Amino acid sequence: MINKRLLIKNLLAHNDENSFYDKKRKINMGEKEGKAKFLKHICALSNSNPKNNSYIVIGVEDEDNSVVGVDFFDDSKIQNLINAYLTNPPLVTYENVLFPHLPNGKVVGLVSIRPNEGKICSLKKNIWKYYGGMVFFRDGSISMPKAFDIELKDINSEIVKAIENHSQNTIKYTLDGVFDFMNKSKDFHPTYKVFKEYFVVCWAGKTQKTKENTYLSRVNIELINEQVKLFYSDLDEISISYDDDSFKIIEYVHLGLYESYKYYPLEEVTFKFKNNMSYEIESEMVFQPPEFPKQTLYHIFNNNNTILKKIKRGESLSHIQEKDFLKLPATYLLCHLNGFSEAIEILENAKIHLKPYPKIYARYKESMRILRKVRYS
Repeated sequence: MINKRLLIKNLLAHNDENSFYDKKRKINMGEKEGKAKFLKHICALSNSNPKNNSYIVIGVEDEDNSVVGVDFFDDSKIQNLINAYLTNPPLVTYENVLFPHLPNGKVVGLVSIRPNEGKICSLKKNIWKYYGGMVFFRDGSISMPKAFDIELKDINSEIVKAIENHSQNTIKYTLDGVFDFMNKSKDFHPTYKVFKEYFVVCWAGKTQKTKENTYLSRVNIELINEQVKLFYSDLDEISISYDDDSFKIIEYVHLGLYESYKYYPLEEVTFKFKNNMSYEIESEMVFQPPEFPKQTLYHIFNNNNTILKKIKRGESLSHIQEKDFLKLPATYLLCHLNGFSEAIEILENAKIHLKPYPKIYARYKESMRILRKVRYS
């Protein structure tokens, strides 16, 4: 099994991007331009590496290779995006890789691309300034459009294989990872389970009980063998169940209006561990958006717009408006889920004005994360 943190270090040791890996400070999957550029790089790396894996490392400064990290990004539906926009799509996974020096919640993103061997990958339809039918290849460290009938050449298999072989996990890495997790999570009841005598999953969280269920909040779940964070959230709640062969996470979102809030299941993710030291991830979106009276939502929508106008003008808010401002990202999301199509566009455009307010900006990112997962499904 490959230790993903070690793999990233070995990739970065090559210093400059090349035809089998790329590095980014960050990617923006919330806008068409960001999605288009991401798809371009996936297409180019897949075509330039028809026989081997290729990679994108996210959260690294381009100038000096320093690892600065990005926010946790859950990718369970990212393959849907790839399949929707690319012909002969490669198999793509996005993993959140742990680096000890990064603050809690920050990780390095690792995109692994397995090509559809022997078949040219191309854009299926228009997105941003790229047209359906375009084909991209790597020209050194740059993803460039090329002629459709260009020949696929295998030039990186041996070097990528050597890098992956030098990135294999060891017992020492696993034990160090378990002890590190236990120490840093000691205030949140850390525990672990070993699957198939090989896979070590550690998790920790704050227990929260309702009349019906028990949830975990402030949750951190890691697959120690690969140094991969499986789940992280300061805001959402989850439930965990497992048997000898699998580990299941059900993620819930806490939504509502005024004083009436409920936990709504969002996504169910199951990790199935096999005897051949491999595992599969199955995910299912189970979200059913709550419905509220249109008249109530109109009032909230207009109130949110008034609050944003005052924030943009630098005006002070009333005590009641301050409370509503804290809920603004979630209530705009609820409006969108109930048919207010312009609500999310307003919220996205307000991003720059929410950044100076850390609590509200964190809730903005959480609302956009939920929306992204719902859209992907």
